[in-house]
Amino acid sequence: MNITNCTAEACVAARPKTITEKMLISMTLVIITTLTMLLNLAVIMAICTTKKLHQPANYLICSLAVTDLLVAVLVMPLSIMYIVMDSWKLGYFICEVWLSVDMTCCTCSILHLCVIALDRYWAITNAIEYARKRTAKRAGLMILTVWTISIFISMPPLFWRSHRQLSPPPSECTIQHDHVIYTIYSTLGAFYIPLTLILILYYRIYHAAKSLYQKRGSSRHLSNRSTDSQNSFASCKLTQTFCVSDFSTSDPTTEFEKIHNSIRIPSFDNDLDHPGERQQISSTRERKAARILGLILGAFILSWLPFFIKELIVGLSIYTVSSEVADFLTWLGYVNSLINPLLYTSFNEDFKLAFKKLIKCREHA
Repeated sequence: MNITNCTAEACVAARPKTITEKMLISMTLVIITTLTMLLNLAVIMAICTTKKLHQPANYLICSLAVTDLLVAVLVMPLSIMYIVMDSWKLGYFICEVWLSVDMTCCTCSILHLCVIALDRYWAITNAIEYARKRTAKRAGLMILTVWTISIFISMPPLFWRSHRQLSPPPSECTIQHDHVIYTIYSTLGAFYIPLTLILILYYRIYHAAKSLYQKRGSSRHLSNRSTDSQNSFASCKLTQTFCVSDFSTSDPTTEFEKIHNSIRIPSFDNDLDHPGERQQISSTRERKAARILGLILGAFILSWLPFFIKELIVGLSIYTVSSEVADFLTWLGYVNSLINPLLYTSFNEDFKLAFKKLIKCREHA
């Protein structure tokens, strides 16, 4: 979100960049933009060309990749130009369109992370019932809801912003948060509420998975498991829920799903293991799952929290920041669109195979 609340005087007073600084900045930002485009395109192509990835959970991943691709194509290049040139040269109309697309796409990207977490929470805490509800239609409805909320969050400034054609054209293209209520409304809706929900959901996912694995180790559960093994595998195939054959889902929380699956794995293999071995496997999976969750949450928080803290303290007139700081925090948020395709696909074997297939096709082309 290319939003700055520094006063006009503070922004104008910023020290002009040298040629060397402009070159270094532009090269760095161009590399980030190019990588963001390529990685999100790779995710989209992998899902579209690989039949095994045609699952509702992956449609959410694909939609996230499309949103992040829009950030890379429509938002980042104009931001690079604006930063390097130190002024806006494209006129009032393009400025309005760019700011609106910027806010909408970045908000939508953040909200996608929220619905993905919600989808995973339902999948692991209510697997059998949710497997019937986890359809392409439901995924499409979730995506439509995300875009609708994003538009409602980002569009209000258009109604009170001046719409007269300025002459000469404006040299700045920023959203001035003169409305304190909107600053609170937009930051809560675009980040703080989604962040709170994501933290709660992943916390519950982790503890639900841990609890399920502990149940697996109980002697009572082990004795009941053998009688239900054949029925479990049959229902596995019918419901397409988390089962042994479906370990390679799109979620980087696959380790959680393995824990969930192990409750319904036949006991003849596991009965041969010693309790200490089972305990060691449990601890290893829990640690790996915790690391994956830490990466997901850490990347998201580190990318966007500084920006939205700045938005609140500046929007509430507590403090003003320089244009350099505002630009740095904005691009720190943009980097999340580069990180998302890595985090949400790198831990999945099906995606890895699909990426290898794409690379081979590229080599033979």
